[in-house]
Order: sequence, then C-alpha cells, then structure tokens
Amino acid sequence: MDATTATPSLRRHSLDVVLRHAWRVDAFTASDVIAAIGVTRSTAIDVLDELTARRLLSEMPNARAVGEYSKGRPARRFAFRPDVGVVVGVDAGRGHLTTTVADLRGDTIATSRLTVDPERDSPERRRRAAEATVDATLTRARRRRSDIVALCVGVPAPVDRAGRSPVHHDRFWERMNPGFVDTFSSWSPVVRVENDATLAAVAEHARGDAVGCDDFIALLAGERFGAGIFVDGRLLRGKHGGAGETVAFDRVRGVGGAEGLAPRCVAAARAALASGALPADSPLRDLDPDRIDAKTVLDLAATGDAGALAIAREVGAALAGVVGIFGSLFDPDRVIVSGAIAEGADPIIRAAVDALPRAVDLPAPRILASTLGADIVSIGAVAAAVDAARDNALDLPLFAPTADRARA
Repeated sequence: MDATTATPSLRRHSLDVVLRHAWRVDAFTASDVIAAIGVTRSTAIDVLDELTARRLLSEMPNARAVGEYSKGRPARRFAFRPDVGVVVGVDAGRGHLTTTVADLRGDTIATSRLTVDPERDSPERRRRAAEATVDATLTRARRRRSDIVALCVGVPAPVDRAGRSPVHHDRFWERMNPGFVDTFSSWSPVVRVENDATLAAVAEHARGDAVGCDDFIALLAGERFGAGIFVDGRLLRGKHGGAGETVAFDRVRGVGGAEGLAPRCVAAARAALASGALPADSPLRDLDPDRIDAKTVLDLAATGDAGALAIAREVGAALAGVVGIFGSLFDPDRVIVSGAIAEGADPIIRAAVDALPRAVDLPAPRILASTLGADIVSIGAVAAAVDAARDNALDLPLFAPTADRARA
C-alpha cells in the first residue's frame, strides 16, 4: 500500500477513534485522548480541530479557567455536542406506535404514543401513523426533520440486512413492516429497521442486564416468544432476519408453541379453575374465567398463593424448555426474560431455574428478569439509532467540514 492510499485511511481511523472516545465521555483534553487511544499529540490536536470544524465537538473554557490547571500552558478542553442533531426510535408494535426523539447520546427529549387497531390495520395506515407520530414527537421536541441524524424502527416481524421483511402467508409481516426503510429515507440520512426482539437485545446490551456480556438471549416473552440473540459479541440475524423466530416451538414437546408467558398463565389458570384443582382458599377461585389475566396470577404468586404458585410452576416448566433450546443451540451465558411480563415473572423464572438442568446438557444459562420494563423495544430503537449515528457521522453532509458544506 502506498502513502497516497494509506494516509486517508489512517486519517479516517484517527477521526473515528477520537470521535468514539468523545461520544462517551464528558469534557476532555488532548492529553486524555492520547492516554485513552494512543495517538500522537499532533494527531490528537489535528483531529480534535477537525471534529470541532465538523460541529461534532465544541471547545470548552480551558483547564485554568475552570480551576483545574494552575501552571504552564493551559490545556484546551473539548466536549462532544449531543445536541447538534437528534436520533429517533420507533417501536411499531402490533397495537401501538411509540416514538422517542433523543439527543445523540440517547437521552430522551420527547416521546409520543399512539394506539392502533390491529384489526383495521393496513400497510398504508401503518405508514401514515408512523409518520404522524414521528412528526408529532419532533414538534414536541422542538426539532425538525432536518435535525434527524439516524432513525430506527422496531417491528414484530423478521427483518433482513436491508431493513425489509419476507413475505408471510397471511401478509402479517408486510403489514407490520410496510417498507419503513423507504418511508423514512427522505426524513433521515440513516434509517435502520429491526425486529423488535433484536432491539430488546440491543437495549439489554446497552443499558440492561447484558452490559459487557457477549453471549446472551433477550427473550421477549409477553404474548409470543421472540428472541434477540447475541453470540460472540455480535447480533445474529440470518438471511431473512429470522434467527430469533420461534415458530419451530410448535414442534417441540414440552414447549408446544410460540405463545408467550402471559397467555400461558391465563390458559393454565382457566384450566385449573375448570378442573377444580385450585386450593379452596385461592382468590383465583372467585374470578370470572373471562377476566383472568397474567398480572393477577403473577401478583398472587408473588404473595405466596398456592394456586397461583402451582400455575407459575407449570408455566416455568415450559420456559425451561424454551431456555433449554436456546441453551443447546447458542450456548449463552444468560437468557433475559424481557418486556412488560418481566416485572412479575420471578415466580415463573424460579420454577424454570429448578427445571432447567433437565432441559440442557451444557452448563445452564442464567435466567434473569429484565429491569427495562415495557419500553424495552423503544429503548433499543433509540440505542440502535445512536449506534447508527455514531457509525455514520463522518460520512454525513450534516457533519462535513465547513469548506465542504459551503461547496455543497
């Protein structure tokens, strides 16, 4: 490789590593960059000046001015500018659309939520609804479309590397992902569309129980099972985006389908009520079968109700089967039960932990309840948008050097 090709490559590498350092820290000096990254002082200063010209950094009052330096030449101080643009995360669930506008570090500025009727859904209605929620949230955040650096949409469908979903026999995936990558291509210079369970895994890796973990499964477990899979520090996707699809559970003895923990709790409670298997003192005996929900069952299990605990053990055995499958296929360190159901899932998880050694030959993964709550897909969408913004910032016209922007 000759100098004419090596120099731009080295320059780009230096810009990238310094920007990544700046993105995750507060105010810093050239010496901090040198210590953290290992570039020379001249390179550090040169790169910091260019990133400042690109508006990604701002120069702060020097160290002497803020009382951190008393002798010699005062050090120049810099800070990343998270407010120079915004990212947008959209959780486009089956019955809702939740949009978050955040700064470039992922700190929320504004959020909007729209309930949609899945029975009256269509690709065109879903596109219009998504556009409306993003516009409304930008207005609430006092930002414009031109401020968007990256946008990520999470959908309950497989998504390939290009952001598109395969054709499904009943067109469900087409309704859930009606070409969002095209819908928002004129809104944002970077558009990322992902499966919702994949974004749950992104959220766990960024802010949850998988920070620093390279091998884990984020198991969305509410209405249906869906899995976001990290192996060797990388998200698994598959050719059509179906790496975490769970339709194969229909053929697994002891699991019996892709239904999540919530409908399993309800079905088990109704069966116990109908058969008379519930203890005489269980409050579940007094409930209308049509009004039983998972939260009630799990709340009673948490109080020690024997009937609800028996239901949790039954559902926990099925969860152990699910975890055993993922444990055998991917050898994760942990499986994180995610989504709104996680808040009350401890009785199910305890039962699954007891049953798990019989379901896997490898060392059993830990089973944890996520702490990120019902908004985990939104959290993951914002985190994925931040990742996309960071990965692409140096190539975006918004952050081109001043002279290049003037020529454009």
